[in-house]
Amino acid sequence: FQENDASVRLKIASLLGLLSKTAGFSPDCIMDDAINALQNEKSHQVLAQLLDTLLVIGTKLTENPSVRMRLVEVACKHLTDSSHGVRNKCLQLIGCLGPVEKGVAKEVESQAAKDVQKIIGDHFNDQDPRVRTAAIKAMLQLHERGLKLQQAIYSQACKLLADDYEQVRSAAVQLIWVLSQLYPESIVPIPSSNEEIRLVDDAFGKICHMVSDGSWVVRVQAAKLLGSMQQVSSHFLEQTLDKKLMSDLRRKRTAHERAKELYSSGEFSSGRKWGDDAPKEEIDTGAVNLIESGACGAFVHGLEDEMYEVRIAAVEALCMLAQSSPSFAEKCLDFLVDMFNDEIEEVRLQSIHTMRKISNNITLREDQLDTVLAVLEDSSRDIREALHELLCCTNVSTKEGIHLALVELLKNLTKYPTDRESIWKCLKFLGSRHPTLVLPLVPELLSTHPFFDTPEPDMDEPAYIAVLVLIFNAAKSCPTMPALFSDHTFRHYAYLRDSLSHLVPPLRLPGRKLVSSPVSPSITPHEDPSQQFLHQSLERVYNLQHLDPQGIQELLEFTIRDLQRLGELQSELAGMADFTATYLQCQLLLIKALQEKLWNVAAPLYLKQNALASAAAKQILEETYKMEFMYSGVEGRQVVIIHHMRLQAKALQLIVTARTTRGVEPLFGMCEKFLQEVDSFQRCFISELPHMQGSFVDKLLDLMPRLVTSKPSEVVKILQTTLRQSTFLHLPLPEQLHRATANIIEPTGESDNPLRFTSGLVVALDVDATLEHVQDPQGTVKVQVLYPDGQAQLIHPKPADFRNPGPGRHRLITQVYLSHTAWTEPCQIEVRLLLAYNSNRSKASAKIPKSTWSESLEALPQSENGIEGTIPFSKPVKVYIMPKPARR
Repeated sequence: FQENDASVRLKIASLLGLLSKTAGFSPDCIMDDAINALQNEKSHQVLAQLLDTLLVIGTKLTENPSVRMRLVEVACKHLTDSSHGVRNKCLQLIGCLGPVEKGVAKEVESQAAKDVQKIIGDHFNDQDPRVRTAAIKAMLQLHERGLKLQQAIYSQACKLLADDYEQVRSAAVQLIWVLSQLYPESIVPIPSSNEEIRLVDDAFGKICHMVSDGSWVVRVQAAKLLGSMQQVSSHFLEQTLDKKLMSDLRRKRTAHERAKELYSSGEFSSGRKWGDDAPKEEIDTGAVNLIESGACGAFVHGLEDEMYEVRIAAVEALCMLAQSSPSFAEKCLDFLVDMFNDEIEEVRLQSIHTMRKISNNITLREDQLDTVLAVLEDSSRDIREALHELLCCTNVSTKEGIHLALVELLKNLTKYPTDRESIWKCLKFLGSRHPTLVLPLVPELLSTHPFFDTPEPDMDEPAYIAVLVLIFNAAKSCPTMPALFSDHTFRHYAYLRDSLSHLVPPLRLPGRKLVSSPVSPSITPHEDPSQQFLHQSLERVYNLQHLDPQGIQELLEFTIRDLQRLGELQSELAGMADFTATYLQCQLLLIKALQEKLWNVAAPLYLKQNALASAAAKQILEETYKMEFMYSGVEGRQVVIIHHMRLQAKALQLIVTARTTRGVEPLFGMCEKFLQEVDSFQRCFISELPHMQGSFVDKLLDLMPRLVTSKPSEVVKILQTTLRQSTFLHLPLPEQLHRATANIIEPTGESDNPLRFTSGLVVALDVDATLEHVQDPQGTVKVQVLYPDGQAQLIHPKPADFRNPGPGRHRLITQVYLSHTAWTEPCQIEVRLLLAYNSNRSKASAKIPKSTWSESLEALPQSENGIEGTIPFSKPVKVYIMPKPARR
């Protein structure tokens, strides 16, 4: 620090800060030097950097109160510095390290110059806006660390709302919000009068006022915070939707209105009566203006703002407040419906989602329904689908409303045929929510006539199916409806009940038995017996060791079959059952491959046995990758067991290779690689090893010194006996386990008409699929196309093609481009979804502290360092295509 050049000292100070951040460096040794350097330093920039270094040191040594006290004292000393940068850093240091505990010893308190909040509060009026911002942020930092802020700060914070600088106003809004959450019921005086008001209402009025601030950043922040102020009185809330001014919560009439009233009554002042032209409404000098004029129509301002970010924030805030107050929900309905016509798609989408969240509390009038349905013309698929979901949960007031909705949805169906599934689902819910309104429309919708026979409609037409879905769902809770059906309607019901059972409910129809699933609700299996069955099956398998080899195999086969069936029957246990069945399948393959009689044959007969064992090893590896990457909810304990199974498969591969290769040279490398893998396994899962007594790895680690010095042939023999003698590890089941699944909705794969296109050019195929329980779909989901000549094409969808409709669910809507040389006749291609994995991103890496993991990764051999692959996780769909030769 003896350098003359300030920039060099600056760099040294920042280096010290970086050093303090590195692990394993003990920062207390440089603290004294840094503090001493502060005393003698003249350059303001270096001072600020040194304070920053002290802040890093302080955050590292948070357990030591005396160090923190000392640093806070240093910061207090430098608060009088003339440079804003130094004052900034001092305030930041006090905010991060200031004492938060109440019971600090008295003598320490006297040393800590005055109260931290007071020190910071004094800087609210600093001349530099950057310092004022830093002071407010330091105060918020103290709040985050658990110190209860004093109510006295409120009046100071309110003054800062009128500051000239936007960053100060933005921080002040945040501080006022914090105080309104801490002291909602306190009473504060209104400056202009002798009235008093709850602090939360006052703060609400002030933040509303900021929704019409000059800076859009402040407006966004104010609008966002309004949503979380749910203790506000209802009349204040409702005032935010009304632009009219109030006084004493009574409306002030404008001069125009008074004049108009006088004119209409025909009375002008004649001057005869004393004071007859005095204003009718007496407003005394202390007229109470209870609510700042800003709160009047705050949301109206917010929703009409020029910046779309402010509009989105206002819509979100409306949503949060409307969810907690049904009366407010009804009042803000018109404003939300207006937002459906916003020019920015994101705002439209957000307002539709908001409306859906509050739709339980509201019923749409016909004029509002008109505006809502007009949005079905939108070209964006996301908006149309969000609107269909909104219509699923809205209440409609009249039968005309239902008819209007149906007509508009059918128009949407003709314009955008791909929306078919979404529209059918929407009509299903519309019907089941409004049975009494659908009933009078039935004759018109089915076009029946009291005494003429009408022609039978075409059964395959999506629009007719849509009408039937609406009617059948309404008929479920309206027993008089089936009397209005004609004969063909009953036939069509039977057909749709079988083909679209998820949309058409079971009905009691006259002269027919109730068509429903054979299981009556009284006997539906409870969750507990099936859970119990799962655990009993596993217990039975874990006691395997005492059976003869043949018995073991049979028991495993039966258990795997039982678990797979259980998964099919009980959807909530499917993940657990499949996971366990896959693990047992691996164990079974291993047992079969290691059968004694197969290994004791003469050398020439090895071939068949080797093929069996190497196929088993390969399959076990594939299954373990599936177990690790296809299930969400897998914990560290399961990851260890999966890796252990993988290690056994690799040992089996090594044994098979050793028996088939001539010469020793290639084996040396393979044995060394295998031992490295055992070593890295031990380093990755060192904490889990005590639970793995008697397992393959446990025995290998005991024999490790001997293995390292042995010849390859010895190593192989030891591996073979160890594999035979090792015990079968228990697989502990986590709380929740879900298997990643995908279902391709489009293309349906039913069409007999081939997609024709000219060879050498491309044709776009729309793919629409739902994904369940896939983690990070943007990075892992791929689309694979298999052509009849064996060519495969892998497509990476764009991140924007994924939607997230709910927790654990994703939707993929994308286009796949196909191209091929000319064919003589049409043929089918297969489209399926794959889940890509990379063993570096494995769950093991997430479980282990970064330092050990990166070391063990370096120690991993190159092949294991990143095994990449794909797992098919959807049923393939066949699409009929025909590339025609180009016309010459």
